[in-house]
Amino acid sequence: MHSTPNLALENEVITVSELNRSARQALERAIPLIWVAGEISNLTRAASGHWYFSLKDDKAQVKCVMFRHKNQYMDWAPENGMQVEIRSLVTLYEPRGDFQLNAEAMRRSGLGALFEAFEKLKSRLSQEGLFDAEHKKPLPAIPGQIGVITSKDAAALRDVLTTLRRRMPGIPVVIYHTPVQGEGAAQRIADAIHIAAQRNECDVLILCRGGGSIEDLWQFNQEVVARAIFESAIPIVCGVGHETDITIADFVADERAPTPTAAAELVAPNRLELLQKLETTNMRLYRMMGRVLEVRMQHLDHISRRLVTPSERLNNRQTQLQHLQQYLQNAFNRQLNNTSWELKQIEQRLLTKRPDIESKLTFQKNLTHRLQQTMTQQLESTNHTLQRLTANLLHLNPQSVLDRGYSITQTASGNIVRSSTEVNLGDILKITLAKGSLTSEVTEKNS
Repeated sequence: MHSTPNLALENEVITVSELNRSARQALERAIPLIWVAGEISNLTRAASGHWYFSLKDDKAQVKCVMFRHKNQYMDWAPENGMQVEIRSLVTLYEPRGDFQLNAEAMRRSGLGALFEAFEKLKSRLSQEGLFDAEHKKPLPAIPGQIGVITSKDAAALRDVLTTLRRRMPGIPVVIYHTPVQGEGAAQRIADAIHIAAQRNECDVLILCRGGGSIEDLWQFNQEVVARAIFESAIPIVCGVGHETDITIADFVADERAPTPTAAAELVAPNRLELLQKLETTNMRLYRMMGRVLEVRMQHLDHISRRLVTPSERLNNRQTQLQHLQQYLQNAFNRQLNNTSWELKQIEQRLLTKRPDIESKLTFQKNLTHRLQQTMTQQLESTNHTLQRLTANLLHLNPQSVLDRGYSITQTASGNIVRSSTEVNLGDILKITLAKGSLTSEVTEKNS
């Protein structure tokens, strides 16, 4: 038996299940996904999460089903008597032979024109390049001032201000009040964007409002708002509605946030995270410098163990002195860096708490004086050590012994003579003086 029987063959007998299967396949091939409008009746929500209902008008009705994995994404609940439009697949429920619609999506009647206008404007602006990534401006890492474009009475504004105050309380905020819904709101939103751009007092702007229906958010789907966002020289983060709400403003904005709170988190860095990252970096740098110094010192120790002559010892001491000077310089630099960081912290506290500036300046001077004293004492100690080592080396120098009147006696073969028993009468000896040398012959020796 063929999977799809040829019904034109009058003498062929098929089963009811084969008939229903053929009818279902014929319906699904002949009619694509379509939007159907009507009134909901006999709505039943099954325990499985599926919705069963009828869609009717004044002349006919059709059974419909919307499965759970389709209806779970809806942000509103349909009720009996509602006028809706469903995007559906025309099919046949084979076990009972019921003609029905499998709903893929549902919207309130009348929204189709809005969606159509939305798609047309989106397509046109996209072709003009307003959505292109090359036009997106980067957000500042730490903005000096943040602007918020919304209604001063909006709950979204309170969420944004609370989030900014929690993450980076030191950043000032400018509010550009404008209505965000209702007749003429789109033009007023665009005017607020232009005003913010002309005043140029903020490093980044947040365009936001809370969630709502597509009609509530429709002002953010207007061309005048899209072009104002595109023309702004200041980067704009759009946080309109809930995570599932998408507007034309989202596509044009430099960054899109799912909620107003998320928009605030995008533009304001987390002060605690920045401080923690700075502390971690400082500790890593300190440990790395310590390891480098340890390796260098160990390397110098290995070299010092191979030194055997006074001149090499002197060179080693000079190298150690250079190392101490470098270590002192590094310590000085670290102290300066630490002092600079403390000054930055003091400046930050001055901005927020206005502390006693005179006492902080006195504290800074004391730190500088103590640092200079420490550096001077370290240099004096190092110079004293070098002078002492130099004097010891000079004392051990054989030339110094010769300068005091002593001499070095050697045989003709170059061996140093330490006893008269090491030479014989008639041997030729070389005598090295502090200045010059002599050659003599042994004519007499005493033990």
